[in-house]
Amino acid sequence: MKKLVSHQLVRYLEDRGVKHIFGLCGHTNIAVLSALENSTIDFINVRHEQIAAHAADGYARITGRAAVVMSHLGPGMTNAATGVANAALDCIPMVVIAGDVPSHYFGKHPHQEVNLHSDGAQYEIYRPFVKRAWRVDRPELFPEIIEKAFQLAENGQPGPVLVDVPMDIFSKEVDTTLFDRVKANTRKLRQPSIDEDTAKDIITCLATARKPVIYAGGGILLAQAAEELKAFVNHMGIPVAHSLMGKAALPDDHPLTLGMTGFWGTQFINDACREADVILGLGTRFKEADSSSWYPEYTFNIPPTRLIQVDIEPSEIGRNYPVEIGVVADLKQALAVLTRVARYLYPDGIQRKELIEEIAAYRQTFKQSNVAMEQSDAFPMMPERILAEVREVLPRDAIITTDVGWNKNGVGQQFPIYTPGSILIPGGYATMGFGGPAAIGAKIARPDRVVVALIGDGGFGQNPALLATALAENVAVVFVIMNNDAFGTIAGLQKAHYNTTFGTVFEKDGTSTSPDYAAIAEAYGVEGVKITSAGAFKPALEKAIQSKGPVVIDVAMINNPVPTAGHWNILDIYSPGKKVSHVST
Repeated sequence: MKKLVSHQLVRYLEDRGVKHIFGLCGHTNIAVLSALENSTIDFINVRHEQIAAHAADGYARITGRAAVVMSHLGPGMTNAATGVANAALDCIPMVVIAGDVPSHYFGKHPHQEVNLHSDGAQYEIYRPFVKRAWRVDRPELFPEIIEKAFQLAENGQPGPVLVDVPMDIFSKEVDTTLFDRVKANTRKLRQPSIDEDTAKDIITCLATARKPVIYAGGGILLAQAAEELKAFVNHMGIPVAHSLMGKAALPDDHPLTLGMTGFWGTQFINDACREADVILGLGTRFKEADSSSWYPEYTFNIPPTRLIQVDIEPSEIGRNYPVEIGVVADLKQALAVLTRVARYLYPDGIQRKELIEEIAAYRQTFKQSNVAMEQSDAFPMMPERILAEVREVLPRDAIITTDVGWNKNGVGQQFPIYTPGSILIPGGYATMGFGGPAAIGAKIARPDRVVVALIGDGGFGQNPALLATALAENVAVVFVIMNNDAFGTIAGLQKAHYNTTFGTVFEKDGTSTSPDYAAIAEAYGVEGVKITSAGAFKPALEKAIQSKGPVVIDVAMINNPVPTAGHWNILDIYSPGKKVSHVST
């Protein structure tokens, strides 16, 4: 029996358990959209493809499975590219299905063809940041390609893939047995674990260390290994520092959680890592901001600190620091083995009471250093008060998304997260415009959880059309716009080094050019609230959380810089030989 590829694709996705597809229509993909009309899969319609990619990214981070993006060719695909690249650098599984020009017109300059260097070449645009890009040249190859796409996206180090489909392929008929055949393939590969001898070597090294530290990256969360990490830490009594992407791999109120390292880390946390004699790195790349540009005097001093590194991706091991023991393994399985071996070798566990007391005292001191700003009645509001009141109002398991700037850096440093996997941050690509759409995807994935997007006015201004999707799908996200009338972090950086804010603030001739975001929300049919005093914010947030639909809260904020104790090499480039970072603007 033969059926249209478009219809068989939809049946395949249904069988695979896909519940939602994020995308936007175009003449190259309407055959698939038409087949979706009577499907159990919900098509989440957006007004810009970047919104689709970011929403799919947020959705995948919450579900732990590959999200699906449906794109048109040419500008549709390039619009989505930023969001797909963001997912790639944060290792988020995603399958992008993009329409293309008819295969029989390759090279003839049909409408919107990319062929400046080779014919029918639009799929090559994605090559630098997807795990693989396929172009489907014959309809009978499509079933195997789509199966391989999901398998590659979800296994090993996860990431996005592209399946580029000429529009005539969608409308061809192929034998249904071709799709039936791939259903026999396993939907989840068995990942490598760790052997007993290696586990013993690691445990012995950690147990005999004077000041061991575990350094947790986003790989812990991708592997869904937070509970295994917690069990290992509880038995071995080793403190845990984390990268930005590893935040809440161990809950922030766990007695052995140190906190985030690097440029936006604190002195206490950076010193704990720099003075460690052994570090166990789990699912981390030791990226620049997390490692203070790899300067040994700030965060990590490897060597002489000895490094043990475990990661699912071999190329990450030893990328930035020499490794004494390197292990390629799935972190969930590896930690289970390490805990079992630790319990065998040290049945009573290892207690570090004085260290726990030291961490508790540090937390109290750090908290006290922010009290004045958290309680300030100043308006525009202090960012510290915004974060403190958001945390006070939210349930423990609320999902938070951030964008880029104060909301990301301040949240990483100051905002406690208690449920692993409940903070979604644009890490590697640091994409402005991520937070709002990602919150939509997260809420669609978990409608039972409170979802709040903590985003700047610069970030929200990138993709305000997300409100159309939020309204159409009735996605009850609270969008808190921390509005400082600027690309605030960059403005503070430029002011500190060049004594100007040219091109970074939203004003002309001393007058603000920022729009009224609450009014914009109302124009989309979404509830909008403009905060006019510090005391009005918390009640407005509490009311918004109880709302049954999306709400935008526009709150004016003082542009105070996030305190930094680490280092970033750009400071040396801007002001060599000086100790200059950010200033208030």
